[in-house]
Amino acid sequence: MAQAAVLRAQNRANQKGSDPRVATCRGKLQNKRSRLNQEINKELRLRAGAENLFKATTNRKLRETVALELSFVNSNLQLLKEQLAELNSSVELYQNESAEPNTPMIPLGLKETKEIDFREPFKDFILEHYSEDGGRYENAISEFMDIRQAMRTPLRDKSGVALLFQYYSQLYFVERRFFPPDRSLGIYFEWYDSLTGVPSCQRTVAFEKACVLFNIGALYTQLGARQDRQTARGLDQAVDAFLRAAGTFTYICDNFTNAPSMDLGPHMLQMLVQLMLAQARECLFEKLDLQSRDPCEDDASDTRDMDVCLDLAQESAQVADVYGLVHDLISASTVKDYVPFSWVALARLKREYYTSLAHFHCASGLLARPLAHLDDRTKEALQFMHAEPDVRTQLDIRVPQDDGERKLLGRAHLRAALLSVEESQRQQRMCRELRDKLALQAVLRRTHDRAMDSYAAHEDEEEFRELLDPPRILASTKFQLSLTSPDFSQFRVEDPFRSLGPVAIFSARHHWTAPRQVTLQRADDEGFGFSVRGDAPVIVAAVDNGSLADFGGMKEGDFIVSIGDKDVKWAAHEQVVKLIKEAGDSLTLKLVTPMDRNYLKAANKNSNKNSGSVSAGSSSGEPSPACSVAGSTTKKLTWNPFRKQRERDTSFEASNVILR
Repeated sequence: MAQAAVLRAQNRANQKGSDPRVATCRGKLQNKRSRLNQEINKELRLRAGAENLFKATTNRKLRETVALELSFVNSNLQLLKEQLAELNSSVELYQNESAEPNTPMIPLGLKETKEIDFREPFKDFILEHYSEDGGRYENAISEFMDIRQAMRTPLRDKSGVALLFQYYSQLYFVERRFFPPDRSLGIYFEWYDSLTGVPSCQRTVAFEKACVLFNIGALYTQLGARQDRQTARGLDQAVDAFLRAAGTFTYICDNFTNAPSMDLGPHMLQMLVQLMLAQARECLFEKLDLQSRDPCEDDASDTRDMDVCLDLAQESAQVADVYGLVHDLISASTVKDYVPFSWVALARLKREYYTSLAHFHCASGLLARPLAHLDDRTKEALQFMHAEPDVRTQLDIRVPQDDGERKLLGRAHLRAALLSVEESQRQQRMCRELRDKLALQAVLRRTHDRAMDSYAAHEDEEEFRELLDPPRILASTKFQLSLTSPDFSQFRVEDPFRSLGPVAIFSARHHWTAPRQVTLQRADDEGFGFSVRGDAPVIVAAVDNGSLADFGGMKEGDFIVSIGDKDVKWAAHEQVVKLIKEAGDSLTLKLVTPMDRNYLKAANKNSNKNSGSVSAGSSSGEPSPACSVAGSTTKKLTWNPFRKQRERDTSFEASNVILR
């Protein structure tokens, strides 16, 4: 009970820490997104009605009027989607505000959802299915609704992630308690697409889980984008956040199919995974660049070792390659029409930008020192620096043989660096959203100035050689990235509806008779005539013919749910036996009979080898410890939140207690 109180206190603390939506800049952005989602939903309903009318009518004049209205609705819908795309491209709201400019990252906005009132459906289902008063669970239902309301606007920190995970974990219990596979409670989960604002509605808890997981991944992207990338610690935290986001999106893609919304589709999720991996690799390159830089020198006087320059060149070429993959995925027709154009432009820009850095670092290493001063390790690195060309370039030098070729190759790489960074600047000017990103503009200008200064310092070469293109730099990396899947066990929650009984038995999937009360009154030397087995809940193992239990209506396989006025659905075997003994000559039981399976057969199959007996009237002997059934607090369950699976067979490996 103490542990349950601690878990409830943690839940309340996280709920209090949720964002009030209008208190911060990010909250205002989310509020704007919510209003746009509502307006988009309204226009979609108008369009659906107009399309149905257009198909149903045969009047030519009316069809022309409806077609005109449809054009207006489509225009309004397009404008609303463009406004939403601008909000989704407002990446600076999630960036860290540091003195040094950085290239912006791409975070995701959270999916919006509507508030749901679970009170009446849950209380009606408790009365109908569990035969209990739903009013007793008013606080439990309110607690669940409070945590759902709080998770709609989580804080952008670890407590916000914990809040989303805790709500996700509570859905495990709620789904099994209240959502039978053969009927609907009339509860529909409506979520708005994170990118388009189009609403999607389903009655399955699996859809709710997928949307919560998406918000967990989106929150990780925001945490990664806000880290201070001028420090090694901030870069490590950014890498961890992006890898967790990629692992979460991968988990959704692997476990949730037939997505009703575009942001949960497989093509979109695969693109998001690669985007997060690219941003994680970009942070790793920045960390390598930061650690290899002399803190006493500025960028203009960069005098790094040649081996370090070659490593940076290949790492930046690797980053350029992964952003090229992201650009290919994001440019696909199944994705491009649903993401902001600024994302496509930024992926293309970063591909050119890191290609420029690859050529610049390679040129810096080649022009740093003569060949005579290079050791064998550096010469070996140069041999694998350039990839074998698919088409022979004008300058077919991959390993320079003398200082003349070394300078020529270095100058060719500088020229390629200038061309690539100028192309990235052109990409920025072509995109309206990126044009206003001052930090990105400063980064590109600084990179261009540095390459231009280095190029101007080596102007002693012949003019005609400036037209030569260098061979392509071979992409390579020393960092192996591994996705971090969601760790659900890290965020434990208490079942708010625990009083209904063990969830493996008393769930929406199983059926049992209404509780019936049995009162047994015995004489001094007369026994009750039944035996029990197992715990949580205790099962009636046998009933003697002609006994008090037999005449009272007890049956083999019945569950004992209460003794007197004490609920024993969660009671251990020894506790139930003790309560029966303490009842004396008058015993009042409340029993239920399972209707969909015989739990006693499974118990007999698993407990033949250690089934003893103890007389209830005996003063000697104690029952052997009872093993818990599946679903009790002592046995761990494994489950897939998106796929249906059969309930595990429950086993009662305990000794009989014969009550005579």
